[in-house]
Amino acid sequence: MIARKRLRILVFPVVLALSLICPAQDKSSDPQEAQSIAELQQQIETILTETHTPGASVAIVHRSGAEWVAGLGKADVATGRAMTPETLVRVGQVSSVFVSLAILKLVDEGRLSLDTPVHDLIPEIWFENRWEETNPVRIVNLLEHTTGWDGLHLRDYARDARGMSLRDGLEFARASRVSRWPPGTRLAHCDSGPAVAAYIVEKLTGQRFEDYVQQSFFSTIGMKTATYFQPAAHNIALQYHRDGKTPYPYRNFILRPAGAINASALDMAALLMFYLNRGAVGDARLIRAVDVDRMESPASDWADKAGLKCGYGPGNDCTQHEGFVYYGHTGQLEGGFANLSYLPGDDVGFFYSINSGNGIAFERIGRAIRAYVTSRLARPAVPPAASLPADAAGYAGWYVPNSPQLEATRFLDEVFLLTRIQFRDGKMIIADMKESGSFLPAGGEQFRFAPKMSLPEPEATAVLLGQREGTTFIQGGTIYTLKRLPTWFAAAQIALSAILALAMISIFPFALFSILAGLTGRGLRPAERVLPLWPVIAMLSFVALLAIFHACREDMIERLGNFTIWSAAVWLASVLFAVASLASAWMALRARPQEVRQGVRIYSLIVAVALLVTTAFLTCWHVIGLRTWA
Repeated sequence: MIARKRLRILVFPVVLALSLICPAQDKSSDPQEAQSIAELQQQIETILTETHTPGASVAIVHRSGAEWVAGLGKADVATGRAMTPETLVRVGQVSSVFVSLAILKLVDEGRLSLDTPVHDLIPEIWFENRWEETNPVRIVNLLEHTTGWDGLHLRDYARDARGMSLRDGLEFARASRVSRWPPGTRLAHCDSGPAVAAYIVEKLTGQRFEDYVQQSFFSTIGMKTATYFQPAAHNIALQYHRDGKTPYPYRNFILRPAGAINASALDMAALLMFYLNRGAVGDARLIRAVDVDRMESPASDWADKAGLKCGYGPGNDCTQHEGFVYYGHTGQLEGGFANLSYLPGDDVGFFYSINSGNGIAFERIGRAIRAYVTSRLARPAVPPAASLPADAAGYAGWYVPNSPQLEATRFLDEVFLLTRIQFRDGKMIIADMKESGSFLPAGGEQFRFAPKMSLPEPEATAVLLGQREGTTFIQGGTIYTLKRLPTWFAAAQIALSAILALAMISIFPFALFSILAGLTGRGLRPAERVLPLWPVIAMLSFVALLAIFHACREDMIERLGNFTIWSAAVWLASVLFAVASLASAWMALRARPQEVRQGVRIYSLIVAVALLVTTAFLTCWHVIGLRTWA
C-alpha cells in the first residue's frame, strides 16, 4: 500500500486536506495473473488509459539479469514524447537507500558506527533532543526514522533549492528537527533524518554527498543516467496532476539525499540486481552481504527490540502482500509515485513508477506486477495461529496513535483515530473510525495481520509492549505506536466530540428557521433572530477553511507552502472563526431576558460554548492564526 506526518504550525493542511478530500477508494477487482510479459504490458496500458495516467516506467529483474525493462505511455503529454526505458523519472524517497548504503560503506571502513551519537560527529548541525543524555540521537536513528523528529514543513517542500548546498538546506529546514519522544522508541518518517546522515558522509569523506554516491555507487552499480539534479527537459518525464493533463513544475527538493534522484527504468533494474546479488556487481563487491542483511533488519525502536523482524530498516522497508514478504522502498512526490521491491529468497524484484498523482492507478499497477512476478513462485507457508498471550485480556481497551509523522496533525489522530482493541475468537481486533483489522497470535507477545480479503501475513507486525513511560503501549510496522487511554477518558472524548459536533451543525437549521421567522414575522422575537448571526459566520469560516484545503489538494505545496492568496485565506478564515466564536458568546451572554426567551437563550449559550471549546482546542494546536507559509 502507498504509504500514508508543534512549534510554528507547518503542515497541518496536508493531512487534514487528504483526510477530507482523498480520492475514492479503488473498487476495481484484482487483475487476472498475467501469463506473459505481453499480457502484463497490456494490463498496465489498460490501467493507464482507464485512470488517465500519462505513463509508467517498469523493470522486472532476476538475480541473473533483467526480464523486462520498459517505458509505457507518455513522458510528455503536450508533445507526445513517449516514455522509454531510458526516460528519467523521479523516485522520491527511494533516494534515501543510497544514504544508508553510503553510511554502511563507511562502517565497513571503520570510520564510524551505527551507534555513534550524531552530535559527536557534527555538532554544527542543530537539532533538539531533551533526552540527549540518556537517549542520544544516533546514526541508526537517522536511517530508521526513530529520531522522533517532525516531518518536513510545507515551507520546506515549497522552497526550490536550485544551487543550494546540503548544509544550506539543513539550515533552512531546521525547525523540524525536534525530538518529540526519546529517540530509539518510536518510528515516524522524516526526510531530515537521512539528510543529516548524508551530511555526515560529506564531512567524513570531504566530498559532496552526490559526488560520493556517483563515484561509489551509481557508476559501479551501472546506474548510468541517475542524477540528483534536474536533467535536460528531453530526458525526464513530466509529473502530472490526477487529470493526466496538467503538469507540475520541476521543484528542486531542499534535502536532495532524501528524495531528489531521477533515474531510468534501466538504472533501477541495475539497482535491483545489486540488491539481489547482496551488494555485489559481477566480481566487485560494493558492500558486504551482511550489510544488505542489516538493511533488511530494523533494530532501533521498541518493536524491533521486542523481536519484530518486519519493519523499517536502514533505508529499507518490509511489506507483505498475499503471503510474500517484500523488501525495498516507496517514493512519492507531487505528480508521481515509485516502488522498488524485491524478494531476496526468490531472487526476483521489480520497480515501477507513474508520472501522475493518481494513487489508484499506482495500486492497480502494483497488484498486476506482483501477481505476475509471484505467479510461478511457491507461496511461503503461512504459520498456524498461536494461542493468545496469557496477559492479552489486560490490553483490551481504548488507545490513541502516539507517533504522528507530523506533530501539527497529532490532534487529528487523537480525535479521528481513537482506537479500540479487543480480543475475541483467538484474535486481536483493532478498530478505529475508519476500519477494523484482525491480528492472529504469532507466539509470545507478537501478532500477524490477517486482511479480510487475502491471506494472513506470514511475519508478525505488531507486539504488545506492556508498560512504557507509565502506560501501556502496542507497536508495530502496521499499526505504528498506540498508547492506552483510560476508558473514562475515551468515553468522555467521544461524548464531548458528539455534543460539540451536534451543537455546531445545528447552527445552520436554526439560522434558516430565523430567516423564515423574519420573513413571516412569526416564531421568533426580533432580538432572537439576531442571535444566529455570529455562529453562522463562525461556521461559514470553518466551512471556508475546509473548502480552501479541498481546492488546494493537488497544489498544496505551491499554494500553501508560500505566501499566496490561498495561504492568506487560511489564516483569515481561522482568525475569523475565533472572532465569530467569541462574538457568539458575547451576544448570548448579553441577551436580555425580556427580549430573548429562556429556551432560545440556553440554546444560544450551548452553541457559543461549543464554538468556544472548539476555538480553544484549535488555538492550543496553533490552527487559529495558521500561517502555512511560515
